[in-house]
Amino acid sequence: MAKGGLDLGPEAPDHVVALNPIVGLAREDLLSAVAVMLRETAGKPVTAVKHLKSFSEDVAKIVTRKSDLAPDPRDKRFLDPTWAKNPFYKAGMQYYLAVQKGTAAWMKDLKLDELERARANFVVQMLLDSLSPTNTLIGNPSAIKRAFDTGGGSLVRGLRNAYEDITENDGLVSQVDKKPFKLGKNIANAKGAVVYRTEMMELIQYTPTTPDVHRIPLLIIPPQINKFYVNDLTPEKSIVKFLLDAGIQVFVVSWRNPLAEHRGWGLDGYVDSLIEAMDVITDVTKSKKINVSGACSGGITTATLLSKLAAVGDDRVNAFVLMVCVLDPQMTDSEVGALVSKNGIEMARRRSAKKGVLEGASLARTFAWLRPNDLVWNYVVNNYLHGDDPPPFDVLFWNNDSTNLPAQLHSDYLRVYEEQPFVNPGKVELAGHKIDLTKVKQDCFIVAGVTDHITPWKACYRTTQLLGSENIEFVLSHSGHIQALLNPPGNPKAKYYRNPNKPPPTTDQWMMGGASEQAGSWWPHWKEWLVARSGPTKKAPAKLGAASHLPGDVAPGAYAFEDGKPKRTRKRA
Repeated sequence: MAKGGLDLGPEAPDHVVALNPIVGLAREDLLSAVAVMLRETAGKPVTAVKHLKSFSEDVAKIVTRKSDLAPDPRDKRFLDPTWAKNPFYKAGMQYYLAVQKGTAAWMKDLKLDELERARANFVVQMLLDSLSPTNTLIGNPSAIKRAFDTGGGSLVRGLRNAYEDITENDGLVSQVDKKPFKLGKNIANAKGAVVYRTEMMELIQYTPTTPDVHRIPLLIIPPQINKFYVNDLTPEKSIVKFLLDAGIQVFVVSWRNPLAEHRGWGLDGYVDSLIEAMDVITDVTKSKKINVSGACSGGITTATLLSKLAAVGDDRVNAFVLMVCVLDPQMTDSEVGALVSKNGIEMARRRSAKKGVLEGASLARTFAWLRPNDLVWNYVVNNYLHGDDPPPFDVLFWNNDSTNLPAQLHSDYLRVYEEQPFVNPGKVELAGHKIDLTKVKQDCFIVAGVTDHITPWKACYRTTQLLGSENIEFVLSHSGHIQALLNPPGNPKAKYYRNPNKPPPTTDQWMMGGASEQAGSWWPHWKEWLVARSGPTKKAPAKLGAASHLPGDVAPGAYAFEDGKPKRTRKRA
């Protein structure tokens, strides 16, 4: 149980923003689907009458206390015993459940096409979630008890929390208590320094923790939609520290949080920046080879980099890692994907082009309303009705440190959904060349999460069939999106699946054709794989950087502190 009584549950680390099909979700499409639904209802009143009659029968049973309507046992909203024992609250809960039941039956009877039905269901469910009695003070027995027990103090604190969210959090409901965390102090505090900086990125070299290091260094390429320090949250969860302790030379890119003036930064510029970073790394380490690792949307950038290097005959990448990354996105991968349309993608492109960036706060708001019970109303009850602070959770602190996406990069990522460049080798030009992953031959390690709803594991698996690599290791972590990444040894419940054979065409063949459950974290297996591809050891460097690349700001660098908001200038009197 977190501070303040809000139980986030094991899925909490995956309440995070990521770049997925929601970037092509247009409110105009949703409103259009609702209009179609209403027209269908008006045109067939017999259907509406049928369901109103059924709803009336449910209400009659509720009034006479004969209703057996009960919430799903997994529904946390109605866990307070008052809902079962108090007749007034029980009737209110059952009335709400009857509305849910009747609406679901009515929607099922409407003659809508698949896309319209998905959108209409999404809007209706969002409205129903907002109408839950638990979202109001009078309709939430635990909130009323808290108000009595505190002499109204919880209501005062709730008003204070609401005011702070309006004035300091872009109107979003706070998901995390940020006060305990200090960037560079108890978050992202691995020792290192910036050894190269451009307007777009900083390259951080981390201080070795072992007397000897492997000669081939690792470059970690984070998503542009989040800040890099998810790789170095706390010493216990730090990917950076884990690799340093294995004798790996670790370099990490920290992308700048772009402003509207950086609207023209596209995938080609980001890939060119990574090539610059590779030049610096080879100069600093004197290694002719580099291993690279990319996660989520950073994996899309990594795949584009690998394709471009193959196109120009640059063979410096020795092996690579792709984590929770989808290169072959399909609408059927998730419920959200079914809401995306060509029109929605184009409108998303126009909006970011007009503003210059896809704002991090805007993306966070959209993402939250895709899962309103978990990401909105859960916190409304905790923060405002109960008057508690949200929990101090390191993953959510990082997630709420949002970043913008330049308009051009946003447009380029949308093209991945539209044109499928990775699935059509040699046919789509992106980042200054025609994408062709069949020319990427290096050994590859791919990680996905069983319960990942952002980058579903079966979608991640499809990457195994796109590469020209002969040696591909696919590992399936028994966790979600962020938990699949932050999976340090020591968790007795941790497990993963692997198949020592070459990945077959389908996930079913992979599971049935030799995949087996492994106890513990996948990190040690990954370390073994990476060490085997990191060359012999040498004495660890006494200093960071090189004569031509002197160390500057200490890690996490300067760009990690930027909030992506234009600097305000005082008006002269």
